[in-house]
Amino acid sequence: MATATGDVEEKQAPPGALPRGLRAAARAIVDYALPPRCPGCGVIVGEDRQFCLTCWSSLDFLDGPACSHCSIPLPTALPGAPIACGACLASPPPFDGAPAAVAYGPVARTVALRLKYGRRTGHARLMAQLMARPLAALGDTSDILLVPVPLHRWRLWSRGFNQAALVADALARRSGAARDHHLLLRVKLTASLRGKGRRERERIVAGAFALADDARARAAGRHIVLVDDVHASGATLRAAAKVLRRSGAARVSALTWARVVPDALMTSNIFDFASLDSDISDPL
Repeated sequence: MATATGDVEEKQAPPGALPRGLRAAARAIVDYALPPRCPGCGVIVGEDRQFCLTCWSSLDFLDGPACSHCSIPLPTALPGAPIACGACLASPPPFDGAPAAVAYGPVARTVALRLKYGRRTGHARLMAQLMARPLAALGDTSDILLVPVPLHRWRLWSRGFNQAALVADALARRSGAARDHHLLLRVKLTASLRGKGRRERERIVAGAFALADDARARAAGRHIVLVDDVHASGATLRAAAKVLRRSGAARVSALTWARVVPDALMTSNIFDFASLDSDISDPL
């Protein structure tokens, strides 16, 4: 910064820090030995948490017209006009919007599974980087309380971490929004929802969540945003949001990394929602 005499004062490095030249040299050595790789396909890229051109081009960003409730893309809707899809008109979900960064596809799936089962915990920061924009679109981040979809204690013990909590932490650091890992509890160990029909999925997740004892004091008047990795059938998000509605929160929304979009909206194929869910259990 400029001093009173007009000279520029050099910013002091924290005690114990390497000089700038040595830090640059150390980074060059690390990059040579362990070069940054694309999180989608593994080819060498220029920077950490950076996709190669092919993988980046294949991502479908969900920033077009969508259902104002569940955020499923509605390509024929007018931009900016609030509209609900047929499913939400028939049965409104218990959340106020559920945006996602990208459509679920090969690259988005790889990133999610490598975080979840490959222990690539740095992918949580990558996901949060692309989720920051839809989070900002939900409203003032100073009013938002990020709540990750919790894991049951036995699943958390076997995996070692909750991927939704890692993403919520990274989002909080980027956005300044508050977070609460323990407002919502998972009190029932549930079976995988993969391949189940709608009624069966709802039966499996019924009673799976509960509020912490002091939840009303922590959530009253807040805008709660549920954070998860993948939104497919939405059974898990709906069950969690129903419980959070009882916390006294002013609003409950959901935010995910990837949204399973019916192929009919992207191509002429037919998609079966029952083949996937946010509790994806595919091994790598």
